[in-house]
Amino acid sequence: MCDHGVVAGPTNTQFAVAVHVLTYLSADGGERPVSSDELSGSTNTNPVYVRRVLGPLREAGLVHARQGSQGGWTLARPAADITLVEVWSLLQGDEPVLGLHGPNPKCPIGAGIQDALHDLDAAVAAALRAELGRRTIADLVRQATHAGAVKRRPR
Repeated sequence: MCDHGVVAGPTNTQFAVAVHVLTYLSADGGERPVSSDELSGSTNTNPVYVRRVLGPLREAGLVHARQGSQGGWTLARPAADITLVEVWSLLQGDEPVLGLHGPNPKCPIGAGIQDALHDLDAAVAAALRAELGRRTIADLVRQATHAGAVKRRPR
């Protein structure tokens, strides 16, 4: 029907890594400074990537970074006051949720599909934001801690 080429974009893991790190920082009360190396070990990512993800969170006042031998990352606000929609908005902004692409405008379907996909994306984004707005980092700490305890239970 139309000329085509497959273009696959990278999966953006910043939100998942940010939520993981915030949950990790708050799991023991959020008081102990945690190094980027320790966080990268938990998230199974590079420490540079962890710091890149934490940058916008620091700028928004969600985490603090302390330099030196006793330094590391700590929460700047209580975990119960950090909603997942706040983290999503900081890292994803208004980017499409569905990973929209640039179709061939000369193709009869390609010319009209963007409007349909933008409408769908707006509906999905609204539902996503509503759900994320109902959850906090503290909720995930409880869920992750419980799930981890269940997995470690002897059989």
